[in-house]
Amino acid sequence: MIADRKESVPKRRSPLRAPWLPASVPLLAALLVGTACGPATAAQQAPAAGSAPSGPNLERSVKAAYLFKFLGYVEFPADPGAALVVGVMAADDVAAEVTRLTAGRNVNGRPVAVRTLRDGDPTTGLQMLFVGAGTERPVQTLRAAAQNGVLTVTDDENGLQQGAIINFRLVEDRLRFEVSLPAAERSNLKLSSRLLSVAYHVQKGN
Repeated sequence: MIADRKESVPKRRSPLRAPWLPASVPLLAALLVGTACGPATAAQQAPAAGSAPSGPNLERSVKAAYLFKFLGYVEFPADPGAALVVGVMAADDVAAEVTRLTAGRNVNGRPVAVRTLRDGDPTTGLQMLFVGAGTERPVQTLRAAAQNGVLTVTDDENGLQQGAIINFRLVEDRLRFEVSLPAAERSNLKLSSRLLSVAYHVQKGN
């Protein structure tokens, strides 16, 4: 059974390329409220409408901000003080932006580390993996990550079908995301209801 918001979904290209609008920012702001991410304020975390970069730069910034915020809405195995490691595969520009955004910050008392990966690199030791559209073997990569209990995020119109837990979608020139609860269960990860409440689409099990 699938729970879906009633919005029309235009045919989407992969990777995303669109005239980005500041309309994605309110969704980020909704995630920012009440999340223990320090030391930056909510205003510093999300791109401001008047100063946000445009085009691909804004795309990269919004994706990086989402990735950072996702960390605060997932129950990872307790390991006090250990870094939350974010792997970024086949998307070096996103990796650079996540590195910049997370420098000196933490999530629920844990620092964040970013690791740039290539196709075929192991996913052990990661808490989150962003699989870019240029990945050659997404299904195999996502399957391996699931076995390691990794939160997987993709940027592909077939991301959930390939096994991702979260997938970015372009909806009316806005960057949104969809969530697969069965995939989260396979990775033994629990997602916050707040995260699900701002998702564009939530796929549920039977």
